Amino acid sequence: MTDKNRGHQVMTEKDKKSRRNSLIGAAFLMATSAVGPGFLTQTAYFTEALLASFGFVILASIILDIGAQLNVWRIIAVSKMRGQEIANAVLPGLGFVVALFIVIGGIAFNIGNIGGSGLGINVMMGIDPRIGAVITAGIAIFVFLSKEAGAAMDQVVKWLGALLILLIAYVMFVSQPPVGEAIYRSFVPLELDVYAIITIVGGTVGGYITFSGGHRLLDAGISGKESIPEVNRTSIMGILIASTIRILLFLAVLGVVSAGVSLDPDNPAATVFQYAAGEFGYRMFGLVLWVAAITSVIGAAYTSVSFLRTFHKKIDQYYRYWIIGFILFSTIVFVFIGQAVTLLVLAGALNGLILPLTLGSILLAAHNTKIVGDYKHPVWLTVFGVIIVVLTTFLGIRTLIQTLPQLF
Repeated sequence: MTDKNRGHQVMTEKDKKSRRNSLIGAAFLMATSAVGPGFLTQTAYFTEALLASFGFVILASIILDIGAQLNVWRIIAVSKMRGQEIANAVLPGLGFVVALFIVIGGIAFNIGNIGGSGLGINVMMGIDPRIGAVITAGIAIFVFLSKEAGAAMDQVVKWLGALLILLIAYVMFVSQPPVGEAIYRSFVPLELDVYAIITIVGGTVGGYITFSGGHRLLDAGISGKESIPEVNRTSIMGILIASTIRILLFLAVLGVVSAGVSLDPDNPAATVFQYAAGEFGYRMFGLVLWVAAITSVIGAAYTSVSFLRTFHKKIDQYYRYWIIGFILFSTIVFVFIGQAVTLLVLAGALNGLILPLTLGSILLAAHNTKIVGDYKHPVWLTVFGVIIVVLTTFLGIRTLIQTLPQLF
């Protein structure tokens, strides 16, 4: 509520509660957008390969993730512009390129997320994965049919995110991992895998993910220099939530592989749950997979469409229906075509180029007074950002080179 006569903001208790819910919702939206089916497989794979030394990879990636996300969220808040608008302000036309990459990647990964949700329901109940995918899409669409879609999304991702943490924590305790060894090797690794670090950073803040929470805060009216302390806390909270889930899963996998179990290469995470808790654990994995998938469906659809909203007033006016259309399209492709392997491979290659492109434009914007006014961006954040741009550019080009032969 605004006091026009005095020219400042007066917040009621209801306003404060709504703002607090939006901040927490933004953190969980970002975190659960990162924690999809690929996140589960990726974490299991690297844990089996590096054992306790994967703890060092996680620790290093957390530091880099925080650096990347603080840069992005702060500039979005200060400029009061979405990612594509910032990119266009830095270089006319760049925002359209960024939006194109984000939407292509978003559609492809959403097909994978929809597929993962169907598989999750199949594991839980034995239902055909395609039917499970349709059920998941229906639930996700219901969230966006609400007039208060933003608030509904905040609540859904928050509670499902909390459920995900509890389920994985249970399996972690049951698997009895060597926690002391994991802590020690997190600081003194037996081997240093730079490729794993860059891959984990890309999986946590790559593509559309780091923009999901930043755009959500903008939609909730949380912006401007005065909001920076809240934006900082929420940004770090999002990384810590995603990292907590990764650490718990890492320990759960470590407990299982330390017992001499070889993970199924087709579904390594499922092996962990099944070994640790038997048939019940396998069914629980289905629930974990479904929760990870549906929250990623919601995050991918919301964020991808947010990159289109500023290009036409009709998209902005009916953005909820565009999000619903995005989910429907992804579901139809999965149900009638399948995983669309070529599209997924191409999107994976392009996704590696999105973070250096978007973060690079953010860093240029951070020191452009036409975009951020008199705001002074911390030098240490700029240095952090430049390091991440260089590392992810290297990985992105490498991935693209490796991928092209598969497409032609």
